[in-house]
Amino acid sequence: MIPARDKVVDRQALANLLRRPRDGRTVVFTNGCFDILHVGHVRTLEAARAFGDILVVGVNSDASTTRLKGPKRPIVPERERAEMVAALGMVSYVIIFDEDLPNESVAVLEPDVHVKGGDYDVEAMPETPVVRAHGGRVEIVHFVDGFSTTDIIATVKERCA
Repeated sequence: MIPARDKVVDRQALANLLRRPRDGRTVVFTNGCFDILHVGHVRTLEAARAFGDILVVGVNSDASTTRLKGPKRPIVPERERAEMVAALGMVSYVIIFDEDLPNESVAVLEPDVHVKGGDYDVEAMPETPVVRAHGGRVEIVHFVDGFSTTDIIATVKERCA
């Protein structure tokens, strides 16, 4: 079994590895902040893995998470978040990226499938042209209602007040 910390890799090094013959294996990419890991994340990652053989997860850096979620986030530092995600059995590799959108990671890694969790319109997503430029496709998996990091943080604040 590969230790979780060894599955957290440099984006360019992973791109070089993935460019080797894939022998029919499908590479899937998904991304998120994963600030406080919860069952909604796990179910989304399980659904993403079902689209292929190699699941690469992009974790937003601390700076990116702050820009996206606000000045009090993240709660958990990027390296720890990445290692927690990497510890999940369905995850093959984890990268940390600093951009707000995963477009650069998608362009560099060229996954066969890019999976987004949520209620997105595929045609309106900024990632879609980047994914399609190398022949990939976008798939949407719907979030599991009732599970969000924001809700967990609010519950903790309420209960500790």
